[in-house]
Amino acid sequence: MKLVKLLLAGALTIPAAGNLYAQKAKVQLVTDKVQSPVCMATPADGTNRQFIVQKEGRVWVVENGKLLDKPFIDVSADMVKVNPAYDERGLLGMAFHPKFKTNGKFYLYFSAPVANATKGLNHKSVIAEYRVAKSSDDVAVPSTKRVILEFNQPESNHNGGDIIFGRDGYLYISSGDGGGGGDKHGTIGNGQDLNTLLGKILRIDVNGSPYSVPKDNPFVGREGARPEIWAYGLRNAWRISFDKATGRLWAGDVGQNKYEEVDIIVKGGNYGWRIMEGYHDFNVPAGADKTKLIAPVHEYDHDDGISITGGYVYRGKGVPALAGKYVFGDYNGKTWTLTPKGNKWEREDLVFENKPEGNLQLLSWGQDDAGEIYMLVTIAGASNKGGVYKLVK
Repeated sequence: MKLVKLLLAGALTIPAAGNLYAQKAKVQLVTDKVQSPVCMATPADGTNRQFIVQKEGRVWVVENGKLLDKPFIDVSADMVKVNPAYDERGLLGMAFHPKFKTNGKFYLYFSAPVANATKGLNHKSVIAEYRVAKSSDDVAVPSTKRVILEFNQPESNHNGGDIIFGRDGYLYISSGDGGGGGDKHGTIGNGQDLNTLLGKILRIDVNGSPYSVPKDNPFVGREGARPEIWAYGLRNAWRISFDKATGRLWAGDVGQNKYEEVDIIVKGGNYGWRIMEGYHDFNVPAGADKTKLIAPVHEYDHDDGISITGGYVYRGKGVPALAGKYVFGDYNGKTWTLTPKGNKWEREDLVFENKPEGNLQLLSWGQDDAGEIYMLVTIAGASNKGGVYKLVK
């Protein structure tokens, strides 16, 4: 996600409620007591809890609408030190094991320092497993940490950072292209290089030691390719999500200079980066076959936004007008929906009729077990004070 220097880009601009062609909803404050909330995860255990991830390294629990007094876990000691105002590193993702209710396991994605780092190596991305305390599942035990997967990051930006479990029980990971702008890594860029985990969507089985690769991953057995790869050609898929009804995998891929894109991720798919940015040529090598690249289902240029923050397909009951629509937005605060229309997707503005107070910047989205959607924001110029809002009718 392009958090670097974006504080100059402005505040959350709520589209005018007079827009007759917009979807309309309201927002309900869940909590405004968290800093830089970049992820929300739910354990699907019937407890009606939302776990709010702070980029600085803490996770907080909201239970029945109330923020608990103590953090669920604090992993900041294992991380690089981050500046909440602009850093793209930090504690970026969280997911609960499908059998969390019985095994108490969950997973975090964070940025960690590298001992004796050489030039061209900034930090490493770590996916680690933890367990909750036996006395209370509102508290985790940091000492239960088990590193599942880690990979080096050459730059501080473009870390991806999302982790989610699919219906198949496997963990899907968005990794980012390694950063630095233009994917100037190697001869073809990390996004197109199947011998690196960067610029990809990965799919692994966390029940291995430390993990295993599903046999039906598309590049298993292919020479020169990492078997963990599920899809490639992505620049920085900041947030990914599964449609609760269809199982379809969505990604919001942050663009370079001109275009942001929404992708539907399929097994083995090549989404074009760095050959393409959105629908457009970016760095096309001689003889490149663009016919096999998968185009986004939607793109928008930087007249509309600056950094896509992904979204979710709405499957709740609280806002019937949003049913089946992909709800997404941009760091500059604009929000939209995508609706299937034959073979195409139609975009409409999403208007919030009760504007939240403050200069809000949209960081991420969340979805609870009932399919309701939440918006995670930060307040510019207020010591990175953040908030979580639920979409309501």
